[in-house]
Amino acid sequence: MDNLPLLSDGLYRDVSEFAHTTPHWFQKIAEVWTELGLLLFGVLFVAGWWRSRRGSSDAMALALLAPLATAFGYVVSEGLKSLVDEERPCRAVAGAPVSLVTCPPHGDWSFPSNHSAIAGAAAVALALSWRGMVWLTAPMALLMAFSRVFVGVHYPHDVTVGLLVGGAVAFVVVKAGRRPVLALVEAARAGRNGAVVWCVGRGVRSRTTARPEGVRHGAR
Repeated sequence: MDNLPLLSDGLYRDVSEFAHTTPHWFQKIAEVWTELGLLLFGVLFVAGWWRSRRGSSDAMALALLAPLATAFGYVVSEGLKSLVDEERPCRAVAGAPVSLVTCPPHGDWSFPSNHSAIAGAAAVALALSWRGMVWLTAPMALLMAFSRVFVGVHYPHDVTVGLLVGGAVAFVVVKAGRRPVLALVEAARAGRNGAVVWCVGRGVRSRTTARPEGVRHGAR
């Protein structure tokens, strides 16, 4: 266990040195992704909600739970961060290259990575609410976690724990909240408030329509 900090320091130094060998345009892409990549998860939340308006009540419940579960993942990560008080590697690791982005100020602690926790939570929540989405969200979350080390503001263990904490919290929240949120969605869809019904959608509509009396298939 005593070797873990040294191992993480060494991995951080290796990734930082590698980052400085990459082309300038690649470094800029990493800087943009590490700051704005989480917005893509937000876009997927909106897309998932929109497609679920014509889906089952269970699908809508899961779509609504996805951002909520992600928010819980962030809260738990932030709570751990305030307890551990780990200094950022861009300030603490001797001999490491300068970080590609500005090192966060003292007091903005490193462990765990909130970005990674949010990405891990969003990846799990979206995978549970949207079939097949894991093949997109999992790589996105891993790229977000790696980018935090790449730009020099987190240790590898920060992002690893962030992903695991965020993903675990999201899984628990979705599983625990599925039934109560489903009941709310069904009540909202049965209500008469137009704005609320629009938000949750009408759900699955029957594809069969009644034929007018006297009309038969093939009648002339």
